[in-house]
Amino acid sequence: MISRLKSRRVGPIGLDIGSQSVKLIQFSADQTRVIDAVRWDLPSPASPTSAERWAQIASAIRQARERRHFRGREAVIGLGLPELFVQNVRVAKGPAGELERIVRQEAAARLPFAIEEAEVRFVEAADVRQGEVTKREVILLACQRAALNEALAAVEEAGLRVAAVDVEPAALVRCYAKQFRRDEDQQQRALFVHLGATSTVAVIAKGTDALFIKYIDIGGRHLDEAVARHLDMAISDATELRRHSGDRRADQQDPEIARTVAEATRPVVERLANELALCTRYHSVTFRGQPLARIVLSGGEATQALADLITARLDTRCELGDPLRTYEIAVQTGRKGQWDLAAGLALRSLEPV
Repeated sequence: MISRLKSRRVGPIGLDIGSQSVKLIQFSADQTRVIDAVRWDLPSPASPTSAERWAQIASAIRQARERRHFRGREAVIGLGLPELFVQNVRVAKGPAGELERIVRQEAAARLPFAIEEAEVRFVEAADVRQGEVTKREVILLACQRAALNEALAAVEEAGLRVAAVDVEPAALVRCYAKQFRRDEDQQQRALFVHLGATSTVAVIAKGTDALFIKYIDIGGRHLDEAVARHLDMAISDATELRRHSGDRRADQQDPEIARTVAEATRPVVERLANELALCTRYHSVTFRGQPLARIVLSGGEATQALADLITARLDTRCELGDPLRTYEIAVQTGRKGQWDLAAGLALRSLEPV
């Protein structure tokens, strides 16, 4: 959306602003080594105002950077929920140069805020048949200008310079496109699933080109609430129990705890699997001719158990993503999957303008 650049010897800092934490990561210029990576948890008041939330984020970014090894101050930030509106839409095919006007007309009828207040972008997916008519499938991306300005102000208040503003789904695809970069991989279609603290984003892409994007209102918070209800315990205790069990290797887990957590979270997990099945069905009906080659599950809440369940439910192999597996790493990173969005942002190519 926005880009400005000076020549550099390292990549920009990828800044993933989540609902519960901020994550910063930076790669070497040749994208072979992690310069530094840090996660900083956000406080969780009952219902912060927008101004309070961004003040917390600015403070967290400043604290996260203290005594670290990041070089420079240029950062790429990603927009996601609640700032980002995303929807696949079909529009009439117009004369050359008319598509943007047509998309904006469609956006005006769909956005939950006034089009005059919005930054609107779109990604062309493909031509699709609708009855006897050929239409253009596009992915509509929009945010309120005021929300974008709040994000920019908070990041700059924290001492960083915003070199580019991206969107989370694009960062997710970019992150794994670097790993699946053979010619064969680039021609295949894949479903990338980022399971975060409060929501999940699902992106179906061919190579680096997104075909379908959907945010799903299911995240780690919903799994914690399910465990808390099932065992009649506080949310904080449920979070610790579920994470402690999930972080252990299968042969080191307490079978009784693992069984209890699985039983408690089954309805939520089934709902997520059903939502992903609907995504794949939309893909198969809309973009005919090529099935999904793989599903990659990542994000801070991703586990092997969930990947196995998705494999069984969608009848396509789901692998647990490791966005940092091709890099030399000299810092502690915790769960690897949590770095997918930050890594994708840090990998963004910034061309001089």
